[in-house]
Amino acid sequence: MLIAITATYYLNTGELGKAGQAYQEEIESYPRIQGPHLNLGVVYAEQGQYEKSVEMSQDELQLNPDNVAPYDNLADSFIALQRFDDARKMIREARAKKLEDYITRMAEYILSFYSSDSAGMAEQLQWFNGKPEENYGLALAADTEAYHGRLGSARELVKRAVESAVRADSKENAGVWLENMALYEASIGDREEARQKAAEGLRLAPGSQGVKSEAALAFARAAETAQAETLAKEMNSQHPLDTQVQSLWLPAVRAELDLRSDKPQAAVEALQAASGIDLGQFTFVNNMSCLYDIYIRAEAYLDAGQASASANEFQKIVDHNGIVWNCWTGALAHLGVARANALQARTSHGADADAARVRAIAAYKDFLSLWKDADPDIPILKEAKAEYAKLR
Repeated sequence: MLIAITATYYLNTGELGKAGQAYQEEIESYPRIQGPHLNLGVVYAEQGQYEKSVEMSQDELQLNPDNVAPYDNLADSFIALQRFDDARKMIREARAKKLEDYITRMAEYILSFYSSDSAGMAEQLQWFNGKPEENYGLALAADTEAYHGRLGSARELVKRAVESAVRADSKENAGVWLENMALYEASIGDREEARQKAAEGLRLAPGSQGVKSEAALAFARAAETAQAETLAKEMNSQHPLDTQVQSLWLPAVRAELDLRSDKPQAAVEALQAASGIDLGQFTFVNNMSCLYDIYIRAEAYLDAGQASASANEFQKIVDHNGIVWNCWTGALAHLGVARANALQARTSHGADADAARVRAIAAYKDFLSLWKDADPDIPILKEAKAEYAKLR
């Protein structure tokens, strides 16, 4: 079918709008065929339209009830929408039919993470042991350790995840896990470690769009400007029509480079292209998205002295933990909220200043509680403790 070929072509080139239109036409022409509803649901998720993704996945489930994929997509979309009970229901239904895979298990893991259910998390990680997908479980565990500031443990788990991925002949996964960690290292204050991991990940999978996208951003956050600019030019040339590259990744890299050049307002402007789909899913990572564009926009507003706007952007990340999962941005967003309110307290007067100070103290407490077992010598933790002490 020509329309199916067209839809697949647009999905492969990353043209989400055209892919969505083509899948919709395929559904209208062949409403009972299996596949297009599921694919359109993925397209909607990549655009951050999770309600529509749910609708399409439910349609696919009616057509193909013995396939695990619609159950997985529904569970993930429900999680993204903060509908955790609905996600658990889909997992139970899949399991009742003896349908599950590593994606199902990752969804179960993150639901346990939200509940601080360490036994449940351990049970899911145990499932991955010895399987070809073991690297996904190790990467999930690494993200949780990083989320809580347990840097040494996170580094060791990433190392194991990379080794496991390479053994499973998935160098692209290995590269992604390294780039995830590189972005974290840069964000907590270890730029040299970030540069090393970013370079290593790129060497493992130089042709991967996902690895290259994350590497470009990691180099930019680590102030490795030349490398970031080179990768950004390559991405722009190689993926000129890709919606996420053009509207999410390249704006994020450019904004980060603007921040490194002390041009916060330029960074805010660079991220305008991302505002329509900045909640969209990235399909090459474990979670839905770390919401990097929102995080960088929040930092830009903070650097520009726009405290209220910064706090609002950081709060978006906190409020969308169903998208962020256990990504480090979810924890550091609490610190961002604290810093933005502390700035507002310093620049306001009277009751407004007092209210901002109260909000800042509460947010610092939230962050320090999340990092209560963190490695004590992490630069950003030292900064947070000093900032909090000044407010008390």
